[in-house]
Amino acid sequence: MEIEGVEIAVPDGHQLILGQSHFIKTVEDLYETLATSMPGAKFGLAFCEASGKSLVRSDGTDGACRKLAVEYASAVRAGHIFVVVLSGAYPINVLNRIKSVEEVTQVFCATSNPVTVLVADTGKGRGVLGVADGGYPGGEEGEADAAERREFLRKIGYKR
Repeated sequence: MEIEGVEIAVPDGHQLILGQSHFIKTVEDLYETLATSMPGAKFGLAFCEASGKSLVRSDGTDGACRKLAVEYASAVRAGHIFVVVLSGAYPINVLNRIKSVEEVTQVFCATSNPVTVLVADTGKGRGVLGVADGGYPGGEEGEADAAERREFLRKIGYKR
């Protein structure tokens, strides 16, 4: 078995959600979930089939996001994974709705950080073992850092 790290660099202004599901219906259900959670949102999604034609299926409201989602899913090349790329929106707006989609079995990450997807290749197929999301912690949060965090959350409208 070979273990590989697949690098995904998320462009500025975009967010990535990487997960696993179990059925071709995932594409349509994730599309509906995203579209009804954030009407007018720009997103693309891709899903890697694990049997049959084994295609990378995709959909979305934004061509550039859809292209990125397909690119990332194609790079990972693991059966039953899905990739969502959001533009101008945050995963917090959709994450619980995505987790409640019947086909979704797990979410590996929701981030704007560079991600390394750890993939095992068995020679018969590939599977995601997990992700390394972002960099190393830089130390403990101090008072100024906590104030900056609180200010940021209010600036983007998640706290009052």
